[in-house]
Amino acid sequence: MKKIAFALLVAAGIGATYSFTLVEKPAMAQRMAEKPVKVGTAIGDEAPDIVMDGIDGKPMKLSSLRGKLVLIDFWASWCGPCRRENPNVVSAYEKYKKAKWKTAKGFDIFSVSLDQNVDAWKAAIEKDGLIWKSHVSDLKGWQNGAAAVYGVSSIPMSFLIDENGIIVAKNLRGLELHKQLDMHVKSL
Repeated sequence: MKKIAFALLVAAGIGATYSFTLVEKPAMAQRMAEKPVKVGTAIGDEAPDIVMDGIDGKPMKLSSLRGKLVLIDFWASWCGPCRRENPNVVSAYEKYKKAKWKTAKGFDIFSVSLDQNVDAWKAAIEKDGLIWKSHVSDLKGWQNGAAAVYGVSSIPMSFLIDENGIIVAKNLRGLELHKQLDMHVKSL
C-alpha cells in the first residue's frame, strides 16, 4: 500500500511539474528573450542620461532627444585635436540633419564641453560654427560629471546613440562618423 501511495505521490509531483512547465515555458522564454538593457557605456548599452547646464545656464537633458539618432561629443575649446575635428562634426550635422532615417526621427548632436572658462567655451562654439542647440558643460574641466560617467579619459570622444538611447558606436572621427551615420539612413 505504501508503494502505491508513494507511486501516486511521485506521479502527481511529476504531473504538477510537467503542467507547470507547459504553462511557464512560453512566459519564461519570452522573459529570457526580453533581456533587460544595461545602462552603461559599451556598445549595446543604454546611454546614461546627461543633465547639465547649457550655454544659457538652463539645464538640458540628453534624454530630451529620444527618438533621434544622437552624437554625444565630448570636447573642449582648449583641445587642439577637438578643434581640428569640429569641421568634420559640423559637416556631418549639415549633411545628416534633414536625412530620412530607417527608424530614427532625425539626427542631432549633444556637445559636452570639458571647459572651465565659459567665455572661451562660447567663443569656440561661435568660431567653429557649432550651430546645433545642445551644448552643455558644468565648467569643471576634467572633473566634468558626464565625462566621469562615460569614462572619458581623452578628447575628442564620441558616442553615437540610436533613437532608443542605445549606444551603437563609439569614438567616431573623420570619415568613420559619416560611414556610421550612412548605415542608419533610409535607402532610396
